[in-house]
Amino acid sequence: MRLHDLKSPEGARTGKKRVGRGIGSGHGKTSGAGHKGQKARSGGGVRPGFEGGQMPLQRAVPKRGFTNIFKKEYNEVNVARLNVFADGTEVTPALLKQQGLIKSMKDGVRILGAGELEKQLTVKAQGFSKTAVEKIEKAGGKVEVI
Repeated sequence: MRLHDLKSPEGARTGKKRVGRGIGSGHGKTSGAGHKGQKARSGGGVRPGFEGGQMPLQRAVPKRGFTNIFKKEYNEVNVARLNVFADGTEVTPALLKQQGLIKSMKDGVRILGAGELEKQLTVKAQGFSKTAVEKIEKAGGKVEVI
């Protein structure tokens, strides 16, 4: 099978519904909108969530909690993932992004202690867990909080 042999399954591609083209078409006169009423009018219909005047569910359900707009969001990197660097490397958030270990900077990087570290590195980040600090220093490296 080649690309030019590919075809969509029967019934997957249907023509556009042409309304208002005479009584014999089955979609003439009212064009499928029925007689009068809000949904038959031009621009008619109700907004999403409207329940005919009844108190909408979105307003009736009590709200709980809040969102802290000042919350800091950190990228988390485990020490085991730092083994990709050579001995003596100075690991910074910019270097982590360049290596693809983090996608975006957010509010900084926090190093966590899962896994083992076999390399001697100088790690600079916004935060460290206690176990991460222990493992980096045990491997002969240094920790620097930015």
